[in-house]
Amino acid sequence: MNAQPAATALQQREVRMAARALSRAGLAHAYGHCSLRLDADHFLVCAAKPMGLILPDDAGTVVPVRGELPEGVLGEVRIHQQIYQRRADIGAVIRSMPPQLMALSCAGLTPQPRHGMGTYFQPGIPLWDDVQLLRTDEQASALGELFGQGKALAMRGNGAIVAGDSLVEALTLTWYLEDAARIELALRSAGLEQGRPALDARTCEQRATRNGRIYERMWDYLTVGDPEAA
Repeated sequence: MNAQPAATALQQREVRMAARALSRAGLAHAYGHCSLRLDADHFLVCAAKPMGLILPDDAGTVVPVRGELPEGVLGEVRIHQQIYQRRADIGAVIRSMPPQLMALSCAGLTPQPRHGMGTYFQPGIPLWDDVQLLRTDEQASALGELFGQGKALAMRGNGAIVAGDSLVEALTLTWYLEDAARIELALRSAGLEQGRPALDARTCEQRATRNGRIYERMWDYLTVGDPEAA
């Protein structure tokens, strides 16, 4: 394993800004965490406190992709390790608590691709069907396997995991995931979920564009007013 790198000031700032954005958007409360890959063997995770309470001088912790969690790092950061181990394309992981997704997951459901923002989660959003806290390497490994090659996973009554090639993408996709859950709940509440079929894979592939600063504009929207915003 390579020597542990030091996170730069810009990387620390980006993690703090993402953490606070999740809280301001109602996507996390007392629980949740986000991380940014530093290299093949290490990532930076936000300070172990409610993300909305992270201050501009709160440093995150560098964590090995393989091995024991450093002292003071939250136990479920094992999830981040397992995803980084399996997916060289992943540059950031977010563990959040989106309320509408949480409601769907309690019924054993995850959002279907029904509108534009729901098209970004091919080949689908699996459900981790276990309400227990995830505190062991064995649990985290099983969740990592279920996460597979997608970008999001719902945990039954326990929030979501979203991953992207950057924190900008992962933050945006966390917002998209909650919006997809909002649409799914609204249709089901009105008895309309069978009215039109979910979007097919080809339509999803065409619609899920990254062009036009799609992710960057959502990052700007979610981080406006942050104390460390440029």
